[in-house]
Amino acid sequence: MNKVDFKGSVVLNPVPVVLITSRNSEGKDNVFTIAWGGTVCTKPPMVSISIRPERLSYEYIKESMEFIINMPSQKIVKAVDYCGVRPGRKFDKIKEMGFTMKEGTHVNAAYIDECPVSIECKVKSITPLGTHDMFVAEVVGSHINEDLMDEKGKIHFEKGDLITYCHGEYYPMSKNAIGSFGFSVAKPKVKKEKADEKTIISKDSSSSDNKKSETKKTSVKTKSTKNKSNKVKSTMVKSKKKTSIKSKKKKHRI
Repeated sequence: MNKVDFKGSVVLNPVPVVLITSRNSEGKDNVFTIAWGGTVCTKPPMVSISIRPERLSYEYIKESMEFIINMPSQKIVKAVDYCGVRPGRKFDKIKEMGFTMKEGTHVNAAYIDECPVSIECKVKSITPLGTHDMFVAEVVGSHINEDLMDEKGKIHFEKGDLITYCHGEYYPMSKNAIGSFGFSVAKPKVKKEKADEKTIISKDSSSSDNKKSETKKTSVKTKSTKNKSNKVKSTMVKSKKKTSIKSKKKKHRI
C-alpha cells in the first residue's frame, strides 16, 4: 500500500473523549470536554490530561489540584460536544445540560451520574508543552455502574456504550472483541478452554431456542387435536340428528 507523508502532526486516533469536572476555591463547578488524555502508569495508577491555559477548567484544576474524569455514553454525545465548544466563563454548562452531579469521595469535586464511569484524580505535576499543559494525576478512586460488572468483578466497558473521538468525529465503541490480551501466545489448552466456553454459551442459546420451538410445536399439536376432537363431536351430533329424523318418519308411516 502506498503511503502519503505528512509533516509532524498529531494523528494518533481514535482516542477516548471524556468530560472533566472540577471545582474552584469558591465552590463553583465547571465541566469541559477533552480528547487528549490517557493512562501513564499502573502502580501507582496515573493518568494524564492536556489542557489549554486559556480554558476556565485550567484555572480551577491548577488551583485545586483535583479533577474527575467522566466517561460518557452515546446517549449524551450531544452534551459532550456542547461542553467542548461552549466556554465556561459564559455558560453554566452543567445546568444547561441537566447533569445529575454527585459529590466525589476522595476529591473536592462532583462527578456526572449520567456517565457510566467516573475517575477521581489528584494532580501530581503540571508540564508546559506548548499549546497545552499536561496534568499528570494519580487515580484515588472511581465510580462504576453496577451493570458493567460481571459475577467475577470484571468490568465490561463494552457494555457502557462509550464513545471515542477520531479526527473531529464521534464514534461508538464496538461491543465485539477481536482478541484478548495474550491470545497470540496462548497455549492450545487455554484456547480450547475459551472455545469450549463459547460452545457452551452457544449450546445454551440453541437449547433455549429449541425449547421455544418445541413449545410452539406442542401448542400447534394441542390446537390440532382439539380441532379434530371438535370435528368428531360435530359429526356425531349430526349423525344423531339424522337418526332421530329417520326414526320419526318411520313412526309417522306406521
